[in-house]
Amino acid sequence: MGRGAISAGAVAALVLVAGCKAVAVDTEGGPGGEDGKPPGSTATRTPERASDRTPDRTTAQTPTKTPARDPAPRTPAHTPPPAPAPEPGKTLMEQGDEGKQVRELQARLRQIAWFGGNPTGTYGPVTAAAVKGFQAKRGLALTGVTDTVTWDRLLGMTREPTRSELYAAGGMPPAKPDKRCLTGRVLCIAKSSRTLTWMIDGRAVSTMDVRFGSQYTPTREGTFDVYWKSRHHVSTLYDTPMPYAMFFSGGQAVHFSADFAARGYAGGSHGCVNVRDKKKIASLFAQVRTGDRVVIYK
Repeated sequence: MGRGAISAGAVAALVLVAGCKAVAVDTEGGPGGEDGKPPGSTATRTPERASDRTPDRTTAQTPTKTPARDPAPRTPAHTPPPAPAPEPGKTLMEQGDEGKQVRELQARLRQIAWFGGNPTGTYGPVTAAAVKGFQAKRGLALTGVTDTVTWDRLLGMTREPTRSELYAAGGMPPAKPDKRCLTGRVLCIAKSSRTLTWMIDGRAVSTMDVRFGSQYTPTREGTFDVYWKSRHHVSTLYDTPMPYAMFFSGGQAVHFSADFAARGYAGGSHGCVNVRDKKKIASLFAQVRTGDRVVIYK
């Protein structure tokens, strides 16, 4: 062995003294291979430190969640005090009243669908209920009485009723008689008031509601004479009954109409003058004679 060579036993002794890990060394001075691997394929392992270890996912601690805080209690909203009840105005109409103004009240309420019937001129429970409903809808004092506040509000929402609206169910006061009606025996028929007045020498004997022909079959206007009376007449054109017929111009006649009695002014005639009061037309038929005058005017 030369001077520069070191024996394997000496190397082993030095390793034990230094406290290092012993590894096999071949005669060439390099580390020996492991598990059949060629020399130089395995390096010396450095001991692991605890700080270098990656924690196992299964054992890692789950971060603790901060518990959610309960929402702060809400302060109840301030409820404003109820508005004071509206004060009613001066009373103008109430239950038990009758007259033209009551009829106008009913007609105006009917225009805005608060009064379902026809104006009668009598302030009854139905009218009071309609007024109260109107007041409730507009935030007025609920009295069912028509006061100045209610009346002014109604006037602002409606228009002035026509005569036909005021007397939709009939009962319209007769118009001023035409001067042709003031002498002799005359069936005085006014279209404006929808009335027939039986007059003898300028005196009104009886008055009744009538309706006329439609737009396409108008009732003729002028002066005529009754030329034929037929108590149980049936129309040959329309096959409809025309009782108490008093003919004055071609096929046009004054007669009773069951349709007029049932539906009022919702319908019209084919040119005749319809009467809806059967008792009145029966009495008139008995009094009128052939040759009596018929005057029809606006």
